[in-house]
Amino acid sequence: MLTIRENFMETIKGGHPDRFVKQYEYQEWINDPLFPIYFGNIIPGGEWVNGWGVKNKFPAGVPGPFPCCEGEDKVCKDVAHWRDYVKAPNLVLPPEAWKDCIEQVSHIDRKEKFVTAKVFCGIFEKLHYLMGMEDAMINFYDEPEAMHELIDYLTDWEITLAEETIKYVHPDALFHHDDWGSQRSLFISKEMFDEFILPAYKKIYGYWKAHGVEVIIHHSDSYAADLVPEMIEMGIDVFQGAVGTNNIPELIRKYGGQITIMGGLDNGIYDRADWTREKVRAGLKELLEASGPRYIIPGLTMGGPETTYPGLYEAVSEIVGEFDKIYFPL
Repeated sequence: MLTIRENFMETIKGGHPDRFVKQYEYQEWINDPLFPIYFGNIIPGGEWVNGWGVKNKFPAGVPGPFPCCEGEDKVCKDVAHWRDYVKAPNLVLPPEAWKDCIEQVSHIDRKEKFVTAKVFCGIFEKLHYLMGMEDAMINFYDEPEAMHELIDYLTDWEITLAEETIKYVHPDALFHHDDWGSQRSLFISKEMFDEFILPAYKKIYGYWKAHGVEVIIHHSDSYAADLVPEMIEMGIDVFQGAVGTNNIPELIRKYGGQITIMGGLDNGIYDRADWTREKVRAGLKELLEASGPRYIIPGLTMGGPETTYPGLYEAVSEIVGEFDKIYFPL
């Protein structure tokens, strides 16, 4: 029987996995000292200000926190003068700040799982966290030079984050958030994405991979099918959070072997108070009959190993296991 790590690698490389990957089982997230500095300490049911000065709220009963970007809460009030407003949090800490993280990593069996660095809020999300979605959309058109400058600043900051993390814990994988669309369409055109966002990620993900990180997992629980070629170009190995509107079977037919799709069970459909194992089973059956078992990690689309309603995440992993004997017979 393959280890969890070996089975994952066989899955994404088109080899011979002996079972489905059970959602996030292959990732062991590190508790690095940088995350609380730039993202803040997550307070379910409460609010906080992150290291960029952005107020976040996390109402009870919702999947995750969201930024407050309007009125006095808006950090970057004029992108033409972004340097007056945007101050990146410091990431260079003394070695003793990494002591607990290094201790955690020392107990992870790298033959079984990937030591995984996590980065929440990528380049696009940082932009609309800082200035609000409406201003971000307008500024791509009205202030392209300033937006390019700000994106370069954010990119350099992310590379520093990568440098510091790699220096102390040498992660095997990166799990990176950045939502690029709604459920039905992209937030910006493919052409605009190629101009503003793609070059940044080629630098960021290129740095991680050039320094020993083997696997890049990118979370975007949105429509992003049009950007899969860009995902491949920037070095993404797993498109996590893929909702059904992406036409997952078609993506696998077109790009299988270049990228693996993780998701297929939209949290908006399944992560509900009335969830049932029967509904999950039916959804997995439909997904796998259409997509087949190759280059797919079937599961929920949440950006982490959790659900809003208790018990669902574990149930999905168990039910995925029921399909092993169908698609991976001994």
